[in-house]
Amino acid sequence: MVTRSILSIFKRVNPIALNRLENTRSWRVLSSRSFDSSSFNETLAYAKEENRILKLGFSRRSPTSSMLQNLVDEGHKVKFCEVRGIFKQLIKGRRYKNALEIWTWMEAQRKFRMSAADHAVKMQLVIRVHGLAAAQEYFTNIPNTSSQKAAYLPLLRSYVKERAIEKAECFMLKLNGLGLIVSPHPFNEIMKLYMAMSQYEKVTLSIIQMKRSKIPLNVLSYNLWMSSCGEVYGIESAEKVYKEMLIDKNVEVGWSTLATLANVNIKSGLIQNANFALREAEKKLSNSNHLGYFFLITLYTSLKDKKGVLRLWEASKIVKGRITCVNYMCILSSLVKLGDLLEAERVFMEWESKCFNYDIRVSNVLLGAYVRNGLMNKAESLHTHTLERGGCPNYKTWEILVEGYIDNQSMDKAVDAMKKGLTMLKSCDWRPSHGIVMAIAEYFEKHGDFKGMNRYLKLIRQLDLASLPVYKSVLRMHLCAQRPALSIIKMMEADEIAMDDDASLLIQKIR
Repeated sequence: MVTRSILSIFKRVNPIALNRLENTRSWRVLSSRSFDSSSFNETLAYAKEENRILKLGFSRRSPTSSMLQNLVDEGHKVKFCEVRGIFKQLIKGRRYKNALEIWTWMEAQRKFRMSAADHAVKMQLVIRVHGLAAAQEYFTNIPNTSSQKAAYLPLLRSYVKERAIEKAECFMLKLNGLGLIVSPHPFNEIMKLYMAMSQYEKVTLSIIQMKRSKIPLNVLSYNLWMSSCGEVYGIESAEKVYKEMLIDKNVEVGWSTLATLANVNIKSGLIQNANFALREAEKKLSNSNHLGYFFLITLYTSLKDKKGVLRLWEASKIVKGRITCVNYMCILSSLVKLGDLLEAERVFMEWESKCFNYDIRVSNVLLGAYVRNGLMNKAESLHTHTLERGGCPNYKTWEILVEGYIDNQSMDKAVDAMKKGLTMLKSCDWRPSHGIVMAIAEYFEKHGDFKGMNRYLKLIRQLDLASLPVYKSVLRMHLCAQRPALSIIKMMEADEIAMDDDASLLIQKIR
C-alpha cells in the first residue's frame, strides 16, 4: 500500500524525479518498515520544485525571468540544465520573446558562462525579437573572437533573407577586417543574395576573392558560380566551372551539381544535354534522403517530361524516411503543370490514405488546378471533402475559391469566401489582389445591387482595402440610379482617399 501511494504521488509530481527515485536501491527495498519519511520528504520537496521549474516552459501563462528569480530568492536551487530545458521548449513553441527573457536572466547569473554556441543561439533570438539593428549592436558587443565567429552567420543570413544587399556587403567587409572569414559559408550566403538580386557578375568577383584569400570552394560555391556564369556568359562558361570542379580533389560532384548543369542547359535550350545531365544526376541520388529526388522532379517538369517525373516519384518511395507533405505538394504541382489531373488525383488519394495531420496546403494544389481548369463543381466537392476530413482552410484556400467564384460569376459565394479569408488577416500578411477586390465591386455595379455593394464596402473598409477605384465604382452606381451619395463622399473623406479628375467629375454630376 505504501509503495503504491508513493508511486501515485510521484507520477502526479514529476515523471523525471520518479524515474530517478525508481533507479535507487532504497526504492527497490522500500516497505512500511524501512521507509525513511525525512529522506522521502526531502526528495518529494525537490521533485515538486523541479516540476515547478520545468512546468514554466509548458505553461499557457507567459513564463518570465521574475518567476525564476523568485524561486532563487526563496532559497531553491535552480539548475541551468533545467532552465535550458525550459528555454528549448519555448523555442519549440515559437515563444521567442519569452525564450530571450529567460536567456537574459541566465546571463545575469554569476555562475553561468556563455559558450560560443550560446552566442549564436542568442543572436537568432535577438533577430527574431528585436530585429537586425539590435542584432548588429549585439554582435558588436560580443566580447571575444570565437564567439563572434559563431554568431556572425545568423546575422548575415538575415541580411540575405531581407535582401539587404548594402548591409550584407558592409558586414562582409567588417568580418573580413576582423579576420573571421575562414570558410566558404559567408561567401556562399552573399553569393545567394547576388543570385536572388540578379547581380550575377558579383558572384564571380566573390569567387576571385575566395581564391585570393585561399578559402576553399565547396559544392555550393561551385554550383552558385556555375549558375551565375550560365546567366551572364552562357553554357560554355558554366561548363568551364564544371570542369574545374572535376579536378578539385576537395569536392565531390553530386546530384546537385549535375542538376545545376542541367538547369543551365535547359535555359540555353540544350534539351538533349540537359537530359543527359539529369540522368547522371539520378545515379548520384541518395537512398536515405528525398531532397534530390524532388529537385530533379521539378527539372523534369520544366522539360515537360512526365515519364521522368513519374520515374523519380516511384524511386523516391523506396528511400528511407517518410515522404513529407511538402514532397507531395511538389509531385502534385508537377502533375498539375503537366496537365495530368487524373494522376494528380491518384497521388492525392494516396497522400490522404497515409497522412497523420490533414495539411490543407496539399489539397490547395489540387483545388487550384480545378479552379484554373473551370471545374468549380469538383473544386467545391473537394473543399467540402477536406472539411469533412478535418482540414482547416487557410487564406490561400479562400483566395483560390474567390477567384473561381468570380470567374463563375457566383459573386455571393465569392464575397462569403472573401469574408472567411479576411478573418485570417491577423495571422498572416495576405491581402486579396486589387483585381479580386475590383471584380466583386464591378459585379455589384453592373447589376445595380446596392444592398450587396453596401455590405461589401463595409467589409473592405474595415480591413483598409477600400480604394479610389472601388469608390468610383460606387459613385457610378449612384449616378446611374440618380441616388444621392453624401454618405459615400463622407466615407471617402474619412478614409482619406485622394481624388482624381474622374472622381471629382462624378461627385459634381451627382450633386
